[in-house]
Amino acid sequence: MKTEEIIRGVPKVLLHDHLDGGLRTQTIIDLAKDLNYKKLPTSDAGELAEWFHRGANKGNLVEYLQGFEHTCAVMQTKEGLRRIAYEMMEDMHKDNVCYIETRFAPVFHTNKGLWYEDIITAVLEGLEKGKRDFGVGYGLILCGMRNMKNTLEIAELAVNFRRNGVVGFDLAGEEGGYPPKKHLDAFQFIKRENFNITIHAGEAFGKESIWQAIQICGAHRIGHATRLIEDMVFDPEGKVLALGQLAQYILDTRLPLEINLISNVHTGAIDKMENHPFIKLYKEKFRVFLNTDDRLMSDTTLTKEYLTATEMFGLTLDDVEKLNINAMKSSFIPYKERLPYIYKIIKPGYQKMREQLLSLKV
Repeated sequence: MKTEEIIRGVPKVLLHDHLDGGLRTQTIIDLAKDLNYKKLPTSDAGELAEWFHRGANKGNLVEYLQGFEHTCAVMQTKEGLRRIAYEMMEDMHKDNVCYIETRFAPVFHTNKGLWYEDIITAVLEGLEKGKRDFGVGYGLILCGMRNMKNTLEIAELAVNFRRNGVVGFDLAGEEGGYPPKKHLDAFQFIKRENFNITIHAGEAFGKESIWQAIQICGAHRIGHATRLIEDMVFDPEGKVLALGQLAQYILDTRLPLEINLISNVHTGAIDKMENHPFIKLYKEKFRVFLNTDDRLMSDTTLTKEYLTATEMFGLTLDDVEKLNINAMKSSFIPYKERLPYIYKIIKPGYQKMREQLLSLKV
């Protein structure tokens, strides 16, 4: 069996995926037609996919984010939002993802008059229908935007929908000039409600952004965290000699790091894949796992992310299993709901693959 077949064939867990960064291009074209949206560069699905991939692979976050103008422009009706959420669940099923936490910012979907409650409800309906039809588990994370002042309102919405499938609150958007501490009221509200926080940090800004996200804002997970490497000392061969206080704290508390390999190269967070700190963090036993970030923009799947890591860093099947267990342990659903995924789906799925590979050798 090819490595790609093996990775696609085993159960996987995805915790950092943007709903508005993973649309099917034909769906974008269909919804643009329904909404009379004329700004798409092409009405050919294949060419449109190429356009998104080309635009994303510029090496900086600002240009990477430009494609979202088009995806968000067509995500303006309840029907469209339901369809996009449902298709995402089908795509997860095809990639053998057994559990996903997808995220989006409701503020970008009000152009046609939808209320926040309508927007969130429509997405949850699509996710729930996808769960019924494809057997994929899900949680929804609501994003507040760093450059906007309504993050407390989004945090309140996240808590209001916690019994309906929303599992956490995120702060997203451009890091430079928009520190998370400017949104303390939102984070303090979430903490008072005993709810879950993940924050994009250490992608386009330094380790200070990660420190602030954890120690001032109370993040339970960090999105990206590529710049944590700045708090580690290496010898000339790349072996870790010492950890700074922040890195040591993250390691000791098992604080999860949502790693995104391919998009980190596309946004310029990392200059080239071989320099990605993922493997150093993994070998030092940080709680890391792989994610897709924006499947459309980066032309990726979770299988592709793990295949990339396997080819670049020599991961084994045992490593892929451990990383996906790390992810499931780090999910925002209740502890007792996480356990069946680990012991009834993930572990048996990898054991079955090992037995299959063994039978092929005999």
